[in-house]
Amino acid sequence: MNEVTANTTNGTKGIGRIQRVKLREVWGHEALDFTTWLEENIDVLADATGLQLSAVEREQSVGAFSVDLIAQDQDGRAVVIENQLKKSDHDHLGKLLTYLVGLQAPQAVWIVADPRPEHVRVIAWLNESSSADFYLLKLEAIQIGNSERAPLLTQIVGPSEETRAIGETKTILVERQRLRLRFFEGLLEHAKSKTQLHANISPSIHGWVGAGSGIAGLTFNYVIREREARVELYIDTPDGEKNQSIFETFSAKKEQIEVAFSGPLEWDTKEGRRACRIQKTFATGGYRDEDKWEAVYAVLAEGMVKLESAFRTHLKRIKSL
Repeated sequence: MNEVTANTTNGTKGIGRIQRVKLREVWGHEALDFTTWLEENIDVLADATGLQLSAVEREQSVGAFSVDLIAQDQDGRAVVIENQLKKSDHDHLGKLLTYLVGLQAPQAVWIVADPRPEHVRVIAWLNESSSADFYLLKLEAIQIGNSERAPLLTQIVGPSEETRAIGETKTILVERQRLRLRFFEGLLEHAKSKTQLHANISPSIHGWVGAGSGIAGLTFNYVIREREARVELYIDTPDGEKNQSIFETFSAKKEQIEVAFSGPLEWDTKEGRRACRIQKTFATGGYRDEDKWEAVYAVLAEGMVKLESAFRTHLKRIKSL
């Protein structure tokens, strides 16, 4: 037992414990002390962020405000640095964004004593949703025994390949939604001259817009895809068996309906899926084909007129059941 104790004591000899020191005991004033110290020791950010910074400047003006520090990374790109020796707040977040835009900097570092969870989420969202890189660092002061006090910077949030990929995906989604909205704005305006079926329907950012057929759960839809579009009668009541029954009722009149439509339709029903649809797809173009939109509007509006007409009598029969 004594031997084990002795070995343990020898093995741990000289190992101290980290002690946290109040930040204000190390840097009494945020601007005069900490910012000045960081300007002179900018290399401490390298371990926390991976950024190799140089050409540091203090108090550069951005409108009525002055950025704490602005530096350049190894590629010569500007990096805005905002310091806060207390809990993160909206004021400093707003300043950080103001400096970033005002100086057209692609990177920003926000150093705080205590990052609020909501600000952690904001910085993460900014990394996903913007072209700039944001770093949120937690600052602590430490010492071991009677050693000199030292900064401890921990990255709470930073950019990554994953966040960039998420951001690119979001950008694609936003672009897709904008194109769809513009497409449907034009389509619905064009269709008013052909049919009033969708006259009171608003454009959508989604892949379809629909109008009621007069029977709950049955809608006449315009559907848009990247390179094609379609018109459809969509059957989706809360009762899957009822949907199938309605579909089969129409299917029994398939030949008559297609003659009225002046062409074949696609009869889409799959086992295990609640909804059914009867549709006509056009390869004229989709929301990615802006130069073809007028032609797509024309075939969709004409197709919707024919589809509604082909089902009008049969819908009345379904409604009376």
